[in-house]
Amino acid sequence: MKSINKSAKTALAILFAVSVASSSHLFGQKIPAEKSDVLISKRMFPALEELKEYVAIPNDALVAEDIDKNLIWSQEAFAKRGFKTAILKTGKLPLFSAEKTYPKNTKTVLFYFHLDGQAVRPSEWFQKDPYTTVLKEQSADRTFKEIDWDLLKSDKINDEWRIFARSTSDDKGPIVMLLQALDILAAQNQQPPFNVKVVLDCEEEKGSPGLKDALAQYKNQLMADYLIVMDGPMHATNRPTLTFGCRGGTSFSLTTYGAITQQHSGHFGNYSPDPTFSLAKIISTMKDDDGRVLIDGFYDGIKFDAEAVKIMAAVPDNLTAINDRLQIAEAEKVGKNYQESMQYPSLNVRGLKAAVTGKGGGTIIPEEALAEFGIRLVPETEGARMNLLVKKHIEKLGYTVLDHVPTKLERMAHKKLVFMNSGGAGSPAFRTEVNSPIGDWLRKTVTENFKEQPVIIRIMGGSVPVVPFIQTLGVPAVIVPMVNMDNNQHSPNENLRIGNLRMGIKTCLSILTTPI
Repeated sequence: MKSINKSAKTALAILFAVSVASSSHLFGQKIPAEKSDVLISKRMFPALEELKEYVAIPNDALVAEDIDKNLIWSQEAFAKRGFKTAILKTGKLPLFSAEKTYPKNTKTVLFYFHLDGQAVRPSEWFQKDPYTTVLKEQSADRTFKEIDWDLLKSDKINDEWRIFARSTSDDKGPIVMLLQALDILAAQNQQPPFNVKVVLDCEEEKGSPGLKDALAQYKNQLMADYLIVMDGPMHATNRPTLTFGCRGGTSFSLTTYGAITQQHSGHFGNYSPDPTFSLAKIISTMKDDDGRVLIDGFYDGIKFDAEAVKIMAAVPDNLTAINDRLQIAEAEKVGKNYQESMQYPSLNVRGLKAAVTGKGGGTIIPEEALAEFGIRLVPETEGARMNLLVKKHIEKLGYTVLDHVPTKLERMAHKKLVFMNSGGAGSPAFRTEVNSPIGDWLRKTVTENFKEQPVIIRIMGGSVPVVPFIQTLGVPAVIVPMVNMDNNQHSPNENLRIGNLRMGIKTCLSILTTPI
């Protein structure tokens, strides 16, 4: 009898274990590509509705009250998915953080997004309200016409349709993509094979001024093994894209001087120096006709090994299409191709001012001329050093370079005088090795789930605030862009292609089911 009871207890224990296993979450189980596509299709309308609701909250970082409303929405959205959320106070606007840990998971991935957006000028948008999402279809004349939002309820959503509103692509769309992927995973009774942390920057569009100090303050709370940045556009082909670096930036301005006030050109033309010509001469010495910077040492340290050359050559850029879109006859000759040109620091004039033009202009000689410059940095360059090279270059031209507005004595003592206001170190660039553990992991997940190799971008032209994470947390980072290249980010009529929303959810789902 005891033997029978023992056998019965064993059987009951087995049944109980099976029951528990069937009701518990599975970790890191791959969802077959065909099944994931079906699951994503079912989530498209809920995803679009959630994005529409999120985007409806204005998010200019200059309006703190609106950012607070976005934080409330974000807290509710992540809490609904079982995340522990927190508002991390900084010297500026706060950071939002969310965390979800899973039993037995030992690795952690931190996802970075930003919830703020560029300011809007409603009169420049082709819709009534830039924060009210509308659905549009491209016509034969390549313009976009509004169509009924309810068409999205159909089983046959056209991936070429687009939704228009501020932050649909930069960067609320990617946030919703992650949220929807988490929903799909939960509905399949699955969990990620790693712990998930999320940080939402509230002032990325303003340069993230409080981020560096906040990371130092909340270092333990944000620590992770890998950092994935979900911001920026995919390659123009809309193929899955992995970006391993981005350029940084610094700036400076140059001011040249004429008479202390504007002078009548009839009375003083040929007598009082025109500062505009002085400034133009300085600018003309900085680049050759092919666009290469002529400042000594500007390109020092830039070199490519065979693997880097191979990676850049493999990017399927259509240079003819790029030139056509830019409407330029030919590109500058800094690099052998578009990708190679992104590996060098660049120097550009971002603004010029001397006197009034058009209505309000007059026959005068301006009292001063001002030019503002931007330098895009790469990992081999440092902002303060680049500004110093510029200063030395101008001094070689015979100019006295001041770090302040000149006094009367200085103006009268120096024929060639310029005030250089330097931006200092600026924001540094970063580049993660393509053949690194995080690179191998992400290439694997993309290739397995999309059945094609991703486009590998060694370093992109734009900037995102990744370096503070790398420096403070000691975490390797890769950018996983998911929105369409022609999304008009920062501009009127920002949009998100429906097909990119679908691909973005699939990308997030792929990452969330791939063990590290």
